[in-house]
Amino acid sequence: MHYFDLATIAIYLIAITWFGARFRSRQHNLKDYFLGGQTAPWWAIGLSIVSAETSTLTVIGTPALSFGGNFQFLQLVLGYLLARIVISVLFLPQYFRGEMFTAYELMRRRFGERIRRLTAGTFLVLRALAEGVRVFAVSIIIAIVLGTGEVASIVVIVCLTLFYTFEGGMTAVIWTDVVQMFLYVAGAVLSFFVILHQIPGGWPHVQDLATAAHKFQMFDFRFAWSKEFFARSYSFWGGLIGGCFLTTASHGTEQLLVQRLLAAKTEKQSRAALFSSWAMIFFQFALFLFIGLLLFVYYSDAKLPAPKPPESIYPGFVWTHLPPGIAGLVIAAILAAGMSNLSAALNSLASTTIMDFYKPLAMRRNPSTPEAHFLRIARWATVVWAVILFLVGLVARNWGSVLEAGLTIASILYGSLLGVFLLGLLTKSVQEKAAMIAMVAGLLLMIAVKQKTTIAFTWYVLIGTTATFVTGYLASMFLRESSNDRSPA
Repeated sequence: MHYFDLATIAIYLIAITWFGARFRSRQHNLKDYFLGGQTAPWWAIGLSIVSAETSTLTVIGTPALSFGGNFQFLQLVLGYLLARIVISVLFLPQYFRGEMFTAYELMRRRFGERIRRLTAGTFLVLRALAEGVRVFAVSIIIAIVLGTGEVASIVVIVCLTLFYTFEGGMTAVIWTDVVQMFLYVAGAVLSFFVILHQIPGGWPHVQDLATAAHKFQMFDFRFAWSKEFFARSYSFWGGLIGGCFLTTASHGTEQLLVQRLLAAKTEKQSRAALFSSWAMIFFQFALFLFIGLLLFVYYSDAKLPAPKPPESIYPGFVWTHLPPGIAGLVIAAILAAGMSNLSAALNSLASTTIMDFYKPLAMRRNPSTPEAHFLRIARWATVVWAVILFLVGLVARNWGSVLEAGLTIASILYGSLLGVFLLGLLTKSVQEKAAMIAMVAGLLLMIAVKQKTTIAFTWYVLIGTTATFVTGYLASMFLRESSNDRSPA
């Protein structure tokens, strides 16, 4: 048994929980609990964005991609940069006009209350399903460490994360994200050099073997209007266009990430956080792909079979081959990524539940409802969502590759979300009924695309967004709804 490593992991889990819970004293109202009082510096928000959009799926899933393939996954990062330009120009100015707590308040301003509930409800389903996959990803790590897949082990991680999120709100989420991101990136850098040291011949041997196996291939510029082209998960065009639509949807319409942008003091700081996060994302993806490359060489030299599931390749190597203490530190770092994302999901799910559903209803019934009441309900909403995510995580064990499963689930729903947001921002004639029809049509189309075609998930958001936008525009012409004079401003 790795007693020293287990002690390292236990100390980390206790320390990060204590650190996050210390922020309880700063929670006086909903702005404090859901936006951190808009006091966090832009660089901390930028690191929190990175933690929120990567998680354990990236840490254990990305090395598996380069182990079994090459570096083509990096093509998506080009689209991530293009998306940030779109968001900074189109979305951020609208989000910083007046005080907003969730992305879906923008839909209420533009269309009305029903579309707000529909978009918010779509987010709740999307995040619950996608986060369930991430909870399962954490269970893979625990199974390696303890030699068992006991549900009780996952309960411990969920409960610890819930505790400091319940106590410290968004402030705890952001600052624990900063600590945990430094930890798991440092752990990855350390892993890179330890693995490289264990390969006879060092980097020259890695380079020779990887080149012969075409592992360094990053770009695939092939283009054709064919079934095969759209079935490829990673191509330059799929990465640039598909990655752009995917990230515009996730960072521009999903509360998990929009909440961080809204937590900045000003629009300028929000923009700085958004762009700085891209540089870190690029470095992070590249680092984990290189780790997968080193593991490919190590396994090839030793003529070892690839482990199953593929995502266990990196944590499995860490736990069995790294020196005592270092193994525990790196495993703790991987768990840190999971806890970081889980805390963000819990807070964003609670904020959407309270601000888009519970509070509007409560204020209609009693306009004098005190802020303390909503703060108390927000904390308990966090508890309820923790239970739901745990249950979804149990089901997610049968969904295949955790990284691509998470991205696929998100991509199915992102198209209709981004499509209706673009209808609100780019048109004036489309009104609420047409927008709701468009959202439903876009979602039904993407479910059919997933079940009936071989189109890669990288194209899902583009297809769903286009279908939603076109349907909404045509429906508005057919319905001829009278303008309600709403605008996002």
